[in-house]
Amino acid sequence: MNAISIANKVKSGEIKATDIINDYLDRIKEKDKKINAFLEVFADSALKKAEEIDLKVAQKKPVGTLAGVPVAIKDNMLYKNHRMTCASKILENYISPYSATAVEKLLEEDAVIIGRTNMDEFAMGSSTENSAFKNTKNPLNEKHVPGGSSGGSAAAVAATMALISLGSDTGGSIRQPAAFCGVYGLKPTYGSVSRYGLAAFASSLDQIGCFTNNPEDMKLAFSVISGHDKKDSTSSILQQTEKKFDIKAIKIGIPKEPFMEGLEPKIKEEFLLTIQKLKNLGASMLDISLPNTQYALPTYYIIASGEASSNLGRYDGTRYGLNSKKADSLINFYKLSRGEGFGPEVKRRIMLGTYSLSAGYYDDYYIKAQKIRTLIKNDFKKAFTEIDIILTPTTPTTAFKFGDKLKNPISMYLSDIFTIPASLAGVCAVSAPCKNKTEAGLSVGMQFTSNHFNETSLFSILGLLSD
Repeated sequence: MNAISIANKVKSGEIKATDIINDYLDRIKEKDKKINAFLEVFADSALKKAEEIDLKVAQKKPVGTLAGVPVAIKDNMLYKNHRMTCASKILENYISPYSATAVEKLLEEDAVIIGRTNMDEFAMGSSTENSAFKNTKNPLNEKHVPGGSSGGSAAAVAATMALISLGSDTGGSIRQPAAFCGVYGLKPTYGSVSRYGLAAFASSLDQIGCFTNNPEDMKLAFSVISGHDKKDSTSSILQQTEKKFDIKAIKIGIPKEPFMEGLEPKIKEEFLLTIQKLKNLGASMLDISLPNTQYALPTYYIIASGEASSNLGRYDGTRYGLNSKKADSLINFYKLSRGEGFGPEVKRRIMLGTYSLSAGYYDDYYIKAQKIRTLIKNDFKKAFTEIDIILTPTTPTTAFKFGDKLKNPISMYLSDIFTIPASLAGVCAVSAPCKNKTEAGLSVGMQFTSNHFNETSLFSILGLLSD
């Protein structure tokens, strides 16, 4: 059953929320020994929430649209009185004093938060190999990574240990693991989902989104977590509107830049098959140009690292998190606390960001990157005057094996080459799994990108393709 059918059956009293949650807790106990998607399972609070839902149903009180649906959350979102670590030793024992707005909205609709999922430390990575605690495996092939940084959330849904999971996407951290694990992954329009209660990596790019196994559940989950939040200054007051969808009136753009170079043969094959299927459905396919996206990767890493350097400055050991016991001076206290608490990838990005923000280099790097970001935004703005949706592969490769790219950061960063442009432009994008797998059983994902606040068109086209 999908999330919608489970919620309907719980609301009608046909099944109990406690039975659903016990079933999923048993699944996690059985499957997660191999997958390692979860850092912590919230069994006690999940069952307590399920009991509350069953009581409301018995008393014929109103019940939420996600009644009894098991949801996993990435370990960078606050859930009151529960641990949140960002998969980092520096926050290993941190207990959330309040809940993130997205988490609160799930709870208000009677979803059951079943646990927190593994991730790359502070959302910095593309394989979930940068977690301080464990490696999450790809449920489709356990020798391969699940992608990142939201690899645990993607794996939890792919292994049917949760029906919906929340992740965060800064440069592709939802879409890339969705493609690797064979699930749907949505990065909403920047500002459409509140970031209040999300641990900051790069504030102008971070966006909470979701993983599901079908477009219907994705549409439902997004409708719950989206909306204006006065506690988030970047939260948009613009609302989603249900638009009339006609596939025969849809214009789909294919970037004519040489992005097909370097694609794995299977991904190229599935991309061409997707184009043909859309043509058969009646969609118009047009060549478009996004000329400045060739600079997206270095632009992203300068901006994201600069913001990470600033945001992670708060972790100094004096207020919360790890504090070193070895220091003999205040300066050494800061150095040792951060040195012991942060992993190699986080340190690398802090150093890169601090360098690009420093006097003498700020204009040459950070300011220039922001100007190129504006050019990329304008490319998308112009394209969406001519077409409705942009189609590309989600990733240039399928899921790689553990260790293959860990010692080559540039090769790892290239995993996000197709997802980063939409993040810089702030538009919405979704990764959808293709039905055909590789010989190794791995998944291929296609990315659909649309204009700001046009998620409904993405859901509609996914629904047609999944039929």
